[in-house]
Amino acid sequence: MEIVIPGRGSYQLRHLVLDVNGTVACGGRLLDGVRSRLHALCDAGWHVHWITADTRGRQAALDEELGWPAQRITAGGEAGQKAAFVRSLGAGSVVAIGNGSNDAAMLREANLGIAVLGPEGLALDTLTAADLVAPDILAALDLLADPDRLVATLRK
Repeated sequence: MEIVIPGRGSYQLRHLVLDVNGTVACGGRLLDGVRSRLHALCDAGWHVHWITADTRGRQAALDEELGWPAQRITAGGEAGQKAAFVRSLGAGSVVAIGNGSNDAAMLREANLGIAVLGPEGLALDTLTAADLVAPDILAALDLLADPDRLVATLRK
């Protein structure tokens, strides 16, 4: 997807990287409405990735529910691993969404970082690393489904 944002330039975005716990899931359960929105974004041509250290031990069930596996990282050094994953995709083509402190580096690395205030809160360092903040994951995903809303928010 190409988005031209006045005062910011042109964005060629094709990858969406999502934190799992606290962002698209709470307590190891996928939040209502996330599955349908992610599938719609895939249908629109986005390459959707979710990344986790599986701290809740429920990722296999979440993978089955969503229909594709998460990118697994190891416990310890999660922030660096998430940022490295964004770089491996080509950071200039990535939108990253997260809420936790260990998501700040991937939001900074991505061409567009979105922080969400979810049921587990929003870490201050992730807030300051983001290009924009959404009230919840559904609102963030809806911005990607309607890029004109992104332009309206981010133009200078």
